[in-house]
Amino acid sequence: MTATFKYTLPVKQWIILCLACACLSSDGGQNNASKFNVIAFYTGKDDLAHISFVHEANRWFPKAAQEYHFTYDSTTNWDNLNFDFLSHYQVVLFLDTRPDKPAHRLAFQKYMERGGGWMGFHFSAFALTPSGYPQNWDWYHKEFLGSGEYVSNTWRPTSATLRVEDTNCPATRGLPETFTSAPNEWYRWSNDLRTNTDIKILLSIDPSSFPLGTGPKPYEIWHEGYYPVVWTNKKFKMIYVNMGHNDMDYEHKFDNTNRTLSFTFDNPTQDKLIINSLLWLGGTRPGN
Repeated sequence: MTATFKYTLPVKQWIILCLACACLSSDGGQNNASKFNVIAFYTGKDDLAHISFVHEANRWFPKAAQEYHFTYDSTTNWDNLNFDFLSHYQVVLFLDTRPDKPAHRLAFQKYMERGGGWMGFHFSAFALTPSGYPQNWDWYHKEFLGSGEYVSNTWRPTSATLRVEDTNCPATRGLPETFTSAPNEWYRWSNDLRTNTDIKILLSIDPSSFPLGTGPKPYEIWHEGYYPVVWTNKKFKMIYVNMGHNDMDYEHKFDNTNRTLSFTFDNPTQDKLIINSLLWLGGTRPGN
């Protein structure tokens, strides 16, 4: 025999119970739920420093996702750069390279034009003709990034003092006026971003950094000039970050493992910049 028991709460107690459940749902539920979804595309080949950075990013972002309540997926399959796949994500990351197939490029352009978010690191903006990554995508390099072709870089990867150019952007919220970056290889571009009214430069290399680089070739050491390293295009939800090249034991000074000598995600202020940027692109207000 099965007994059925009924218990009826007074109306007032039912109202209190429902309000309590609603509070739990609107507070705790939101903290545990994903606020936005991130997909990172990468190639992870050829350059040891870029490979090291990609592996580091794929360790660091999942931890950040748990803390800041977003999801993080990554893939080397650039065929996923299509309309259906991208519809599940609010932010796209390019960790090292860019898409090369026309269909992938078109899908990404439409994604951005329809309000998608994007953050690109270091080599994702690289274009040099002739090279394995020629400048053959005008929309991306000239209109979207605005930087044009790669011109030169510093060497060896070294830290720089970075200056915040715009304190009103959510990406730079809470950053000091200047800070020391993690070691990086710094790029120079063919276009002067200061002349592009669509581009808002967020960080640049502070002159106190010069001379920047150690060589051994003289042109790999910068002694003067203006070099933007983080910027956004006001027509899109995007941020480009020049950081993303770890220092490596290329010369095998320590052993034969090509060990990583520096890490990109090992600098609290720089990490705050990246998290702020990601939360902004994902539609979440960065915290203090």
